[in-house]
Amino acid sequence: MNLYLGIDVGKNKLDFCALDSDQRCCFQGETTNDLNGAIKIKQTVLTETQTHHYEKITAGMEATSVYNFHPMTFLAEDSELQALGLSVITINPYTSHHFSQLFNDGKTDAIDAKQLADLLRVEPLGTPVARQENYVALQRLTRERYHLVKQMTDSKNHFLNNLYYRCNTLERELPTSVFGSAMMTLITDEELTLDEAAALPLDELVTHLQQLAHGKFGDAEAVAKAIKKATRSSYRLSKVVTDSVDEILAVYANEIRMLKKQIQVLDKTITQISTQNTDINCLTSVPGIGPVYAAGIVAEIGQIEHFPDESHIAKYAGLAWLPHESGTSVRQATPRTRKGNQYLRYYLVEAANSIRRYDITYQRYYHKKYEEVPKYRHRRAIVLTARKLVRLVEVLLRNHQFYIPPKVV
Repeated sequence: MNLYLGIDVGKNKLDFCALDSDQRCCFQGETTNDLNGAIKIKQTVLTETQTHHYEKITAGMEATSVYNFHPMTFLAEDSELQALGLSVITINPYTSHHFSQLFNDGKTDAIDAKQLADLLRVEPLGTPVARQENYVALQRLTRERYHLVKQMTDSKNHFLNNLYYRCNTLERELPTSVFGSAMMTLITDEELTLDEAAALPLDELVTHLQQLAHGKFGDAEAVAKAIKKATRSSYRLSKVVTDSVDEILAVYANEIRMLKKQIQVLDKTITQISTQNTDINCLTSVPGIGPVYAAGIVAEIGQIEHFPDESHIAKYAGLAWLPHESGTSVRQATPRTRKGNQYLRYYLVEAANSIRRYDITYQRYYHKKYEEVPKYRHRRAIVLTARKLVRLVEVLLRNHQFYIPPKVV
């Protein structure tokens, strides 16, 4: 006989319901989402196990942003519950939502808790909780880094949109990135506008660029000529619109600089923590995988023993292409699943994009996939390369071994 505990998590309260293998409701209730409420659930479980013997006890709750973290961690780390063999898993809300559609019971928090327990009884779908504190610490850092990177990408897109208003051919003509320190300063310079900079004699503009870049421009003259050409060929704006766009560019430039600094701070902290983790050291032995990408992968996978093989890791990351057939019809182009752990997928894809520059095996595989299609070539090739990388990650983590590059024939 097994016991299945479903917990519906809200910001302020927890609804819980326990079913046994015969679908009998053992106990049900409601409590607050705080330490006292978690202790109440614990005591209820302990009381139930004193009167009935259960071979296996499983607790499950949906991934609900930050609200499920504390009750999930409390139940997973409590010594008395662990002595009973309690396992805690996180359920994908997509799965629980579609499971609830099978019933016509309406929707309340109490019903949701019972349906979660029933879902665990039918099949324990979900991800086991990584109990070690080092995984939790890494996960907080790597996930926040992911969000900062997304914010910076959005800021850069807004910056480019407004730069197109200001000087619509500048990005096209420049032989360097507009997001370099010198170019960002030039575009948003309060003392010298872009038009005034373009009006300077070529030698003076070259000198000004070298001062902004601290002499790091490889060919400052080519950049200066590109700025002059872009300014001459771009559309003209009225002074009122120009001033507004310049103000917006300055706001986004400051935001991009600030986000870069914050990402660097997180990278430094992640690197410091990573040096003491053997799993991360195994992944950093692969050319192209640094401590940050390795930490992001390890933090999301957690204990490799939770995954039977590499295909389960790939599916968990959303790097899976599910078959589609009906009768004699078989779909040739199968889209990638839209489900999965977005953080793990991000770090796997970024790591694969880095590895292909250093490892000849992954480089050849990337170019092979790149040449197979006429559209979306890089995006498709790098995602497939990330899927190939999953196999290597699984072997290194499971065997606790360092990477040995294959001999190139």
